[in-house]
Amino acid sequence: MFVFVLRRLLYSVPVVALASFVLFWTVRSTFDPLAKLRQGRDPGAVEREVARLGLDRPVVEQYALWMKAFVTGDWGTSTRTGGDVRAMIGSSLGTTLQLIFWGVLFATVLALGIGVYSAVRQYSAGDHLLTGLSYLGIAMPTFWLGLLLIQLLAMWPREQFGLAETPLFFVGLHSPGQSGFGMDYLRHLALPVLTLTISLIASWSRFSRTAMLEALSSDYVRTARAKGVPSRQIFFRHALRNSLAPFVTVVALDAALLFGGLVVTEQIYAIPGMGRLFLDSMLAGDVFVLVPWMLVVALAMVLFNLAADLGYALLDPRVVLR
Repeated sequence: MFVFVLRRLLYSVPVVALASFVLFWTVRSTFDPLAKLRQGRDPGAVEREVARLGLDRPVVEQYALWMKAFVTGDWGTSTRTGGDVRAMIGSSLGTTLQLIFWGVLFATVLALGIGVYSAVRQYSAGDHLLTGLSYLGIAMPTFWLGLLLIQLLAMWPREQFGLAETPLFFVGLHSPGQSGFGMDYLRHLALPVLTLTISLIASWSRFSRTAMLEALSSDYVRTARAKGVPSRQIFFRHALRNSLAPFVTVVALDAALLFGGLVVTEQIYAIPGMGRLFLDSMLAGDVFVLVPWMLVVALAMVLFNLAADLGYALLDPRVVLR
């Protein structure tokens, strides 16, 4: 197992290096880092920044200088807010991680349960109902779903029952002056997590059902039944365990995409996460945030790919021997 992990880590190094250079080159070619400074009346300031950032050098040297500063913890200063980029990304990443953790946790449990039930009760009324609901969830746009949930679960109950405030909040993750894990946090967290969870359950449950059906129809399951192995043992030790391997891979890869893919959800609920930070920085042309942001997301994807490989290896030890 150690050799397997080490080999995967070594494979990841050139991937990260190449990805970081391509991202750096793409952003530098698209945005001018000194666009706001050039609008001023001090040409000397522009020349000083060009020399400091090495913008007059080839892109490879610029990348080397930037990567050296990035590795040592100097991620630059945002031209949009004037804040430290490292602190901005750290705060946004922590917020997004909360959404990913709760969303992936609930979605994994529910999607796996729905998928297994649909596979075991194939073509039953419950299977048809869950299949239809999953297709509805896959086809439903996130922005529309988020607005619908706000109306149904926040605004409508307050208007219908004459409440002083909405039962669920839909702006940020805390009320002003509130912090930590408590009822206020849960009331803010419910709607964005539900918006995220519905789409994940819809797609993951279909994948879980397919993987479980494939496992139940495999030769080793038929052989176990022919030998008189109890159905419970066949289900848990053979079918479920083997169907989990591809399911875990899909969950890990989709979770990695969420680090930069929650733009719509975070924008609807005014959550200061990674998606909203990217959107605000891109609209402002803030390259000093965009490049580190993209590298952090790329690193997250590599790490989750590694986690998917490890999960697959734990569920199927034969992978380590390949």
